[in-house]
Amino acid sequence: MQGVGAAWAMTLLTPSPTLIALVQASTTLPVMLFALASGALADSFDRRQIMLIAQVLMFVASVGLAVVAWLDGLSPGLLLAFSFLIGAGGALHNPSWQASMGDLVPRDDLPAAVSLNSVGFNLMRSVGPAAGGLIVAGFGAAVAFAVNALSYLPLILALFRWRPDLAPRTLHREPFVAAIGAGLRYIAMSPNLLRVLFRGCFFGLAAASVLALLPLVVRDMVGGGSFVYGLLLGFFGLGAIGGAFLNPRLRAMLPNERIVQIAFISMAIGTAVLSQSHTLWISAAAMLPAGAAWVLALSLFNVSVQLSTPRWVVGRALAMYQMATFGGLAAGAWIWGAVATAQGVDWALAGSAAMLVLGALVGLWLSAPEFGTLDLAPAGRFREPVLRVGIQERSGPIMVMIDYHIEKPDVPAFLEAMSERRRIRRRDGARNWALLHDLEMPEIWSESYHVATWEEYLRHNLRRTKADIEVTERILSLHRGDAPPRVHRMIERHNISPRDDLPIRSDADLP
Repeated sequence: MQGVGAAWAMTLLTPSPTLIALVQASTTLPVMLFALASGALADSFDRRQIMLIAQVLMFVASVGLAVVAWLDGLSPGLLLAFSFLIGAGGALHNPSWQASMGDLVPRDDLPAAVSLNSVGFNLMRSVGPAAGGLIVAGFGAAVAFAVNALSYLPLILALFRWRPDLAPRTLHREPFVAAIGAGLRYIAMSPNLLRVLFRGCFFGLAAASVLALLPLVVRDMVGGGSFVYGLLLGFFGLGAIGGAFLNPRLRAMLPNERIVQIAFISMAIGTAVLSQSHTLWISAAAMLPAGAAWVLALSLFNVSVQLSTPRWVVGRALAMYQMATFGGLAAGAWIWGAVATAQGVDWALAGSAAMLVLGALVGLWLSAPEFGTLDLAPAGRFREPVLRVGIQERSGPIMVMIDYHIEKPDVPAFLEAMSERRRIRRRDGARNWALLHDLEMPEIWSESYHVATWEEYLRHNLRRTKADIEVTERILSLHRGDAPPRVHRMIERHNISPRDDLPIRSDADLP
């Protein structure tokens, strides 16, 4: 209802295709701007409380929009500003919402849970726009905005009543800026995630034209009003429901990349038909494959991110995925709006369809990864060592060095495994990683790295997953020493002062 009310209100306020397309961009741009910070909050704080704050923010913004519209004080700038505020609430809400699915269902059920969430969302998207179109046609956009504001209240009540069973926290919360950096570092060191983010951004950029330019399609090509606009959005939602129900069957039969290619091509077909249609029912039929493709692509990308990411960073990974996708949508809405202004709506939609075909071809080089191939559950093997030096959790920097005895025939396999170990170490927070080779005893190799504090060292080791243990075991199988690899944990001192000396514990002080 909000989408129909805002888009149609803008068509009444201005004839500019760019401003009309920016209604879509104003709700997606906040995701690109704020989602990463929201993801860091989702991984560090109670997700239920974050969602409550976000819902209250959207409720207040929606009430303000309804009041201004009721008083006939709405202008294009104010409409975009209120839409931006509502989008900002969504940007705060979405990472916690999506990450909470993994808290509610087992990992094996996560793909079905994401699809079911898409069904629920798109079921309402098939009903809401049509109802919104009727409300706007009969009572005006202000009433649609007011109904939207009231719709937040049941969810706020449900979140108040929800009491999730959360795992106890063993370490302090990661500092906010450090948490954002850790999320960016993890994604940069995860090739599968980078491919998903790129394809999601490309899909958003190419597919944004349909929803961004639909008010112009209705007004200028079909010759309808707000009800027709809501009706076409309803058909888009129906197609999305069909795509959600089709998704499990396609996943059982086809690899992920093939499904993504089907989504790109289906979206291209729907967009191309829409670019040439001047008939309501042909346009409505074109919205069906477009809606199905929307869900096929975005739900598969969502599941891929969730199953390619351990729980400690899943909120930030989902936020980055949403930044990439919604950033593409925001940029696409502006680009296709500008093309529509210069060349017409039909040329903008045709260009979008061509770009979608190109997106399918990109998969020949950057294919979507298969999900569920790695066990990203916590390894659970790390035990905090007993220290003889009295340090605090914030003490540091800490240098870690691990000595290995590697015979000459095993060196190539060892170097290959250590290359993967380097990626894992850096991904989980290690700095200045290096592999040292003893010049006098060539069978001795030493791995070294730094972490900022002792607490960060503990956090670094607790992030290890069962999939990472495979690399560790490969390295240990190549070690030929009489004892396990020797681990040195040292605190650095860059100046020497008696006041910096740390108390030494005796053996009697140890537990």
